[in-house]
Amino acid sequence: MAYKNQKEFIDALERAGELVRIKSFVDPKLEIAEITDRVSKMPGGGKALLFENTGYNFPVLMNAYGSDKRVCMALGVNHLDDVAHEIEGLFHMLSAPKESILDKLKVLPELGKFASWMPKVRSGRGDCQQVVLQGEAANITKLPVITCWPKDGGPFVTLPVIHTKDPNNGARNVGMYRMQVFGPHLTGMHWHKHKVSAKHFSEYKKLGKKMPVAVALGGDPAYAYSATAPLPENVDEYMLAGFLRKKKVELVKCITQPDIEVPADADFIIEGYVDPEEELIWEGPFGDHTGYYSLPDWYPRFHITAITHRKDAVYPATIVGIPPQEDAWLIKASERIFLAPMKMTMVPEIVDMDMPVEGVAHNLVIAQIDKSYAGQGQKVMNAMWGAGQMMFNKMLVIADKGVKIQDYEGLAKYVFRNLNPATDIAFAQGPMDVLDHSCSKLGFGGKMCLDGTRKFEEESSDDQMVTSGSPASMDFLSQYPEIHSYNASLLPNEIPVLIVAMEKNRVGHFRQLHDQICSHSEAEGIKLILYVEHTVDPQDLGVALWRFCNNNDPRRDYHLVQRPSHTQAGKTFACMGLDGTRKTKEFDNFQRDWPNIIVADEATIASVDAKWDKLELGAFQPSPSLKFKHQMYGEEAVVG
Repeated sequence: MAYKNQKEFIDALERAGELVRIKSFVDPKLEIAEITDRVSKMPGGGKALLFENTGYNFPVLMNAYGSDKRVCMALGVNHLDDVAHEIEGLFHMLSAPKESILDKLKVLPELGKFASWMPKVRSGRGDCQQVVLQGEAANITKLPVITCWPKDGGPFVTLPVIHTKDPNNGARNVGMYRMQVFGPHLTGMHWHKHKVSAKHFSEYKKLGKKMPVAVALGGDPAYAYSATAPLPENVDEYMLAGFLRKKKVELVKCITQPDIEVPADADFIIEGYVDPEEELIWEGPFGDHTGYYSLPDWYPRFHITAITHRKDAVYPATIVGIPPQEDAWLIKASERIFLAPMKMTMVPEIVDMDMPVEGVAHNLVIAQIDKSYAGQGQKVMNAMWGAGQMMFNKMLVIADKGVKIQDYEGLAKYVFRNLNPATDIAFAQGPMDVLDHSCSKLGFGGKMCLDGTRKFEEESSDDQMVTSGSPASMDFLSQYPEIHSYNASLLPNEIPVLIVAMEKNRVGHFRQLHDQICSHSEAEGIKLILYVEHTVDPQDLGVALWRFCNNNDPRRDYHLVQRPSHTQAGKTFACMGLDGTRKTKEFDNFQRDWPNIIVADEATIASVDAKWDKLELGAFQPSPSLKFKHQMYGEEAVVG
């Protein structure tokens, strides 16, 4: 389904009971984000929020994609799997043998559909250019750009659809990269080195030319999703948007940057340029989707030459932070939509895929395969780590058709029943998301795959391993003062995993403690021990897994113990330890800065508490930040 504009989408949300209009004044500096954080963590993702009184001329739309229902509404489907099924059906029809002229003719209507969905540049101005501001009047500080978290470097445009072109072949890229506001006509342009826009920037630098850029805000909600989608470099994001909308995207030329075309129905267009010869700007920190601050770094300067907008424009924004947040639903959409292309082009044996919210997209991925031969799990591992943005995946769990992978308890039982810690955990290294703070080097670090598939005879080890079972009491852990708490509740449930909250106090401490724990006969039913910060409550499995996944570089931070069994003669005990504590220069020789987790400040929490009853959002919701304040190290974005 295509929406004529963002207003039509907002009206649809309101009719469906999925939107709350907030008429009381709410400050875009910190308060909008704090309210949205509370709402997005309500069951099912809460409601979309339209802040109508911001002190600016424009309302602010938040949490518009923040539930399964709203993502489906944005993409015009009843279920996210519908898109994958449609892609798979089209692929099979187009690739099937055409034995007769009638078979070939049947394909023509489908090809005609594709042609009708291709983006089109039309003449004249679009609704996005009803109001044109140039020169000094093109002032981004007149827009209600939100400040999300107390240690952010400033206000950030958080839902920008950014348009660039390759200067050599004119190929368009549409991506989403945050933009820090530095002044009325200047923002940063947060282009990670792996992104296509960064490649365009490099090409302009070689040519010594200024790079035209345009930023769209609002319009059909399919645009923002398509800008985040993990498409191949040679696929135009507006082809995907047209496929989702079942209607072509109409584009118009920018006014001051006519080489760039933008959606005619957008709410705002910010036009400008980046000069590759100019000094970079120190951008950040920013409370990011990992739940930690991404730390400052040097990025290009974006100079604004014009701002155009609809007369009834609404400013769309989002916040990211400690999961779950709105971005979890966009990630879920990509997980479901891109399962079919991955199956058809790279991993034909894949049956299903799941990206748990605690893994914040890249950190943790579960793949289910139809296994038919020995080593197939490793084949899939290598294929997935070479598949587009899946190259950023840090921890991959592979299961076969014997279990439903969205049933996490059943999945864990199945995987560990099939897993030998000594032979079925593979480590590698490669490109990582630059937001992964656990890597010793920026954008390069370790990966791990747990092969939890049933094993063929060729994959079985000659060693007789200790039979997994419920270990004896873990009371012996109390003799180690560095262990503040632990969670052994999974062990009696046939999940041989122990979670330990430890406080490091010396070099090599994690490995020493893992050796000590594994020396006890009571530990022989355990296959995996996850070590987390002593400030983390290991009984809260979701939080413990989120903190662990962020803080562990698997290839660097593992320690495998193998020894003869104390309890089963002639057998070998093996237990993998993984260090998910923070890394320091003192104890870990870690040379990079370590970021803090993202928590709202007390003044903002108190301010929102005081005005909650006026917001008409239902029963009082305390700040989610209260749960995490004790887990911080100091108050700054960088841990001291």
